[in-house]
Amino acid sequence: MIFSFIFLRRSCFFSRGFHTGKKFFSPSTVDIICKAICVNLKHRRWKFLEQVSPSLTNSLVCRVVREFRTSPQLALEFYNWVEARDNISHSLESCCTLVHVLINSRNFDDALSIMKSLMLKDGKSPLEVLGGLIDSYEICSSNPAVFDALVRTCTQLGTAEGAYNVIKKLKVEGFWVTIHAWNNFLNQLLKLDEIDKFWNMYKEMVASGYIENVNTFNLIIYAFCKECKLLEAISVVYLMLKIEIWPNVVAFNMIIDKASKMGHMDLALKLARNARVISGGSVLLNIVTYNCMINGFCKIGRLESAENVLSEMIKLGVDFNVTTYATLIDGYARKGSLDVAFRLCEEMVKMGLIPDTVVYNSIVYWLYKEGELEEASFLISDMINRHIFPDEVTFSILTKGLCINGHLDKALRIHDLILERNLVKDAFTHNILINYMFQSQKTAGANQLLSSMIVRGIEPDIVTYATLIDGCCKEGKMEAAIQIYDKTVKASGISDLVVYNSILDGLCKQGSIDAAKLLVDKLQKNGFLDTVTYNTLLHGYCVNGRIEKAFALFLEMINVGSLANIVTFNIMINFLCEMGLIHQAKELMRAMSTQGIVPDLITYTTLITNFVKNCGSEDVIELHDYMVLKGAVPDRQTYQSLVSPRLQEQG
Repeated sequence: MIFSFIFLRRSCFFSRGFHTGKKFFSPSTVDIICKAICVNLKHRRWKFLEQVSPSLTNSLVCRVVREFRTSPQLALEFYNWVEARDNISHSLESCCTLVHVLINSRNFDDALSIMKSLMLKDGKSPLEVLGGLIDSYEICSSNPAVFDALVRTCTQLGTAEGAYNVIKKLKVEGFWVTIHAWNNFLNQLLKLDEIDKFWNMYKEMVASGYIENVNTFNLIIYAFCKECKLLEAISVVYLMLKIEIWPNVVAFNMIIDKASKMGHMDLALKLARNARVISGGSVLLNIVTYNCMINGFCKIGRLESAENVLSEMIKLGVDFNVTTYATLIDGYARKGSLDVAFRLCEEMVKMGLIPDTVVYNSIVYWLYKEGELEEASFLISDMINRHIFPDEVTFSILTKGLCINGHLDKALRIHDLILERNLVKDAFTHNILINYMFQSQKTAGANQLLSSMIVRGIEPDIVTYATLIDGCCKEGKMEAAIQIYDKTVKASGISDLVVYNSILDGLCKQGSIDAAKLLVDKLQKNGFLDTVTYNTLLHGYCVNGRIEKAFALFLEMINVGSLANIVTFNIMINFLCEMGLIHQAKELMRAMSTQGIVPDLITYTTLITNFVKNCGSEDVIELHDYMVLKGAVPDRQTYQSLVSPRLQEQG
């Protein structure tokens, strides 16, 4: 009786156990599969994993990835293996789980790559990715660096808005990104030239309690440099010193570079000379500093000063590179001193540096400019013999060089050879040829070249269509220009300022000034115009005798500051000369020089030609000397025919 009772209880127990076992049968199987995968994954037994692949689920993948949090490379290999399977696709959860594992092991590159894939291939928004990361944050024992990485992913993809949305959402969810994420976001705004938004976001960051680090201050300096506010940028350096954040060489390089680009070489030199003292000995100038100053001196024609900087580099033991010499070579070639450019090429070879494609391209370009076709061809041959292979820029220079020297047919033949060898894969050289076809009034040839592009599978770009529109405008075929615009540019949904400027130029040339002004007003309302737009309208006013409007627009451009450039001043100098106001034109050139704008060949030729007609030799020579000292490069023909005879008279 007792045995029967015991037997019945055991039977009941086993029965309950059996039913309970049935209830948890599936999880036990998952546990077994997970264990088996992990054991075999450790030894990379991919054949076994193939056998269990039909049983894979996204939750199982997440478990396996988490099991290998201390072996992130295996976790990544497993993730990639799963991705190659046809029977399963990664979910947001599995992707985010691996991201956490990779970030915890400081493998940022692969983590960023996965998040980029989520956004680009899977179409997930930054906030959706953030949601996935937050949901899996605790179970993965993650850290806030994962959110910094998401912000960096957004900035690398160029979506500043996405980065800001992530930062805002995290604040709501009780998470905080670090100052590094804010710096990434602010840097992206500067890359997009959204300066006003940069300052607003910077104020918001500080108001949220973040404290700037050296990289934040570098961004502030960069923002001031973009706004051409050099004194404010320098004041940031002193502020850093005051709060004991030591500025680095990057801060000084940014200010020196901007000062050099603005032509303020005295300021650039002074800052360079005193950088170590100002920084309390924390900054040593490097190759970037010196290359910036060499470039600045070359830009304003002070080539001897540029060579002095190179000599100082050598004396101080600062490494120089191909860029150092390439800048100097281009500077001398630009000035017409090709013999010095070749001497510097020889010098750099003696120094153990090999001239690269950039160096060759620079000299070839200026040889073509000087009309030295044989020398340019010889140099290209020498380039190939030295196994320095021409790039697409070389072919563009070759094409343009032949065109500007009246050898359009030869340029077309060489272009065909380049295409046969598949050396050019974009529309750039085609655009040059189409442009010169129109200049040579070979409209049919330009259209034929366009057809040839399409047949060869080379996609016409916005510049191609802009060139076609510009060609039609210059021929006065405004209806054809607008027709091309409607069929191509407008249809593509891409707004291109080059196209609008071409149409604007066409309207001005056919005397439709009122229509041109309406177009500019429309562009201005949409915030979609540039210096070229203003210069085109200014030239239109001058050509069509709208004197008051021309001066009013010129003053408006001067007051804005960043709108007026050398072209603006050349238009007004020529306009004043045409009205017989040559001394006023000279004064305008002097005013231009004080703003750091260097007189160019057009400025020189326009003023010298008009002074020779209306003034004595002394005035001509004085004007010549002034412009050359300010960095103007005289046109050889103008100098020899107009200035040289007067110098001989004075002698």
